[in-house]
Amino acid sequence: MLEKEPMTPKGYEKIAGELERLKNVERAEVAHEIQIAAQLGDLKENAEYHAAKEKMNHLEKRVALLEGFIAKAQVVDPSSLPHKRVSFGSSVTLLDLETEKEVTYTIVGSVESDVSRGLISFGSPLARALIGKEEGADVVADLPSGIKEFEIVKIAFDPTAFER
Repeated sequence: MLEKEPMTPKGYEKIAGELERLKNVERAEVAHEIQIAAQLGDLKENAEYHAAKEKMNHLEKRVALLEGFIAKAQVVDPSSLPHKRVSFGSSVTLLDLETEKEVTYTIVGSVESDVSRGLISFGSPLARALIGKEEGADVVADLPSGIKEFEIVKIAFDPTAFER
């Protein structure tokens, strides 16, 4: 049985759009490159041909990966969820109790995560520690950088968080 993975509508659109472009535009372009390169002569020593074939191989691997993401996707609209407690799509402002610095993260699907943009995967250690908690709660998270303690300052749904 295929395990479903939550994904925002915006994340799904992005992946579906890339898949569509790869299958309907880039695949044809690379196939044309292979055809042109094949006309250049001996295929054993034809660098252009081998480069184009390698490019097609990478493209097909990306297509298969994206098709897998699409097959497992369970599109969840975070705007329809309550955000009284931390849940999928919540933007959570945390106070690092050691440094006293605030940071905000939004919980998204794993394929959408990008820590540099403040988007963390629902399966990450921090998100797992946060899910289900309310504002004011203290949270201890076992992160790759070590044990960190946070206070949840604010929980909200911020539609702009997905566009950072």
